[in-house]
Amino acid sequence: MTADVRPGPARTRRDRAIRVGGVVCALVAAGVVVQGDLDAASGWLVADVAGGAAACGALWLSRRWPATMALVAVALAVPAASASVAAGIATLMTALYRRSAVAIGVGAAWVAATLARFWLRPPGLAPYPVWALVAVLFGVALTGWGMLARARRQLVLSLAERVRRAEEEQRRRVEQARHAERLAIARDMHDVLAHRLSLLALHAGALEFNARADPEEVVEAAAVVRSSAHQALQELRQVISVLREAPVLAELDLHALVEEVRRAGMEVEMHDGGVRLPGLPGLTARAAYRIVQEGLTNARKHAPGRPVTVRLDGGPERGLAIEVRNPMVRTPVVHAPRGEGAGLAGMRERAELAGGRVEQAGIEEGEFRLAVWLPWPV
Repeated sequence: MTADVRPGPARTRRDRAIRVGGVVCALVAAGVVVQGDLDAASGWLVADVAGGAAACGALWLSRRWPATMALVAVALAVPAASASVAAGIATLMTALYRRSAVAIGVGAAWVAATLARFWLRPPGLAPYPVWALVAVLFGVALTGWGMLARARRQLVLSLAERVRRAEEEQRRRVEQARHAERLAIARDMHDVLAHRLSLLALHAGALEFNARADPEEVVEAAAVVRSSAHQALQELRQVISVLREAPVLAELDLHALVEEVRRAGMEVEMHDGGVRLPGLPGLTARAAYRIVQEGLTNARKHAPGRPVTVRLDGGPERGLAIEVRNPMVRTPVVHAPRGEGAGLAGMRERAELAGGRVEQAGIEEGEFRLAVWLPWPV
């Protein structure tokens, strides 16, 4: 059963026009009935005049209190025929604004009042059963019309509310997508720039440490710094373009990555277990590449000059296991810029987005061990 509708006072021009029109119609009908009573010199004249005026007043208030004013008008319609039209309009208003049970009750009251009036003051022209049938049909029509209009209006309002909620949900999804894209940009920029800048810091630290090196060595180190800076810019451009396109798996070469850090002076032992990133699903391959890259970057930052072991193992359905190990040192040889732990947090997030997990990221028997598992669907 639907709930009541609280219309309140008329606010728009349409509401006021409907309200005034209903009262004017009721007054005109009341005048016609009273004119007929004057011609017939009926004893019901006073009751008709008073009842018709009171029913029109109740009709004026029926928008705020539909059921109550309708029952008042219906009760006045028993002695006053001039109140019948106002009572019918008030009954229609009740069906428009009140739940079905109340609307049917008021409609039944209107039919009962009309039957009583016809019994007390037969209108003539037809026998009483005919007028009784007319009263029942009119009562059913008024109540049914009002309930149908009310149901239609509630359906329109419900659809409008659904559209509003759908638009809000769509805006929320768009905002979430933008937020996720910003996070992806920040994460990839961190991975790329941290790797390249740590290489730059390593070479710059070597230049500072070997201030009396031969000019040729200085030139060679400067060339490496320039090349690394250029590659950092190139990779940054690739990151921004890749975020909107599918990653190029052929470019995800772990061996090339390891060779690059070896040329920078790191000692890296690589065991790929026969795993080739281009053969993995795109999301898993990209996550694996960035995790190994970040693992090497962290090792270069926090344990420079110490050997690093990278191990990959796995297969379809078993998943891909990634392990990066390096011995811990108390005092680094070359001071590289240190982050605020964003690297490990980024690896955890990247692994989770790929459907995997970081199984360990901490010190174990004097070594820092990073262990990550990623899914490898068939």
